[in-house]
Amino acid sequence: MTEIESAKKTPLRPFPSPESATATERPAPTVRLVAVDLARALAVFGMFAVHVGPMATPGGGVGDWLLELASGRASALFATLAGISLMLIAGRFEPKTGLAGRQARARIVIRAVILLVLGSALAMTNFGGAGILNFYAVYFLLALPLLRLRTRTLAITAVTLAVVTPQLAYVIRALLTESIVHSIDSYDPIARLCGVGVLDLLLTGLYPAITWMTFVVTGMALGRLDLSSGTVRRRLAVVGPAMIAFGYGVSWLALRLTGGAQKIMDGMSAMKEAGAMKDPGLASASFDSPVGGGLGGPDTWGLLAAEPHSGSTFDLIGSLGIAITVLLCLTVALDRLTWLRRLAAPIIAVGTMSLTLYVGHILVILALPGEAATPPQSASAALLLCFIVGATVFAAVWSRFFRRGPLEYLLNGATKLANSVR
Repeated sequence: MTEIESAKKTPLRPFPSPESATATERPAPTVRLVAVDLARALAVFGMFAVHVGPMATPGGGVGDWLLELASGRASALFATLAGISLMLIAGRFEPKTGLAGRQARARIVIRAVILLVLGSALAMTNFGGAGILNFYAVYFLLALPLLRLRTRTLAITAVTLAVVTPQLAYVIRALLTESIVHSIDSYDPIARLCGVGVLDLLLTGLYPAITWMTFVVTGMALGRLDLSSGTVRRRLAVVGPAMIAFGYGVSWLALRLTGGAQKIMDGMSAMKEAGAMKDPGLASASFDSPVGGGLGGPDTWGLLAAEPHSGSTFDLIGSLGIAITVLLCLTVALDRLTWLRRLAAPIIAVGTMSLTLYVGHILVILALPGEAATPPQSASAALLLCFIVGATVFAAVWSRFFRRGPLEYLLNGATKLANSVR
């Protein structure tokens, strides 16, 4: 839920003209930043769909397909956009060095601390481990050593993470026992405070850093690219769909040729029971459980699955392909259709205050009378529409008078402490 206002002062200003850029500096592609805001808004709506929308019915039509698409992919898009935001803070095309670099890293650390506190506070509610903010904090801290890497190095790192970390996570989870986990959590102050400790944040949670850093590092590589370049756009137009086809297509084919699809379906109930040993509240109310994410190690077939939150190589590649394709399509559309930017202004405003709206929608869910938190018992298309319309109206009205959302103002004010770093 990071915001990009540190890299741009007025997110809805007109498109910069070519004459506004000097011959010695790289042009500031404001439309690309607005595309990030618009993509983040769609991720917010996708999260709403997962949290308060009706359960998708396989083969139920376009609406159910969109609900199914949001499951897991909305949070993956969030994480990818977080990597872009890190580059906007640390230096988009050229990494900041010296004093500017130290202050940029300090801003990221401050944001991470605030998100960890905020996410841990939400984890203490009935929402439990379904929140992503505390996981974001870990992503930010783990990304610090990578801030000065070039685009190619970041891309290679992301590919390596996608190939290696799912298998590594599988091995480590297989070695974990209930007693080991309880022993680790008993010495973890965060786990004792809110139930979502370091082990969850790194390995066993819904968005474990060991595999989800793939999204963040990919976002960092995207943040270093000049999306105004036709060459870059053409390459991404090939890479994104190719990743979707490979991730989901190869997984689908492999599971059916090997019989793994039926094995996974047969083992789903056992996996949920295993997850209940770690967090009974989350397991009983989870709306988006990871395939094979329970204690005792996931089923080996889960490594071939591309289901949401399965954490497999195929899931990472497919979800990243969707994130890249969404960002590219929005960038090109906003660039070529000038009227679209004006029409989408209220939705873009949602993306500029995604932290406020993310926290706000959780508080609203918790405030619903007589409801289970994840998801509400009244989850429906009508409730989802109310959340989307409410968030859009609030963001549109607020942005008329203020440059940032309420929580974004507080976060920006806190990061000003980084200016004292020398």
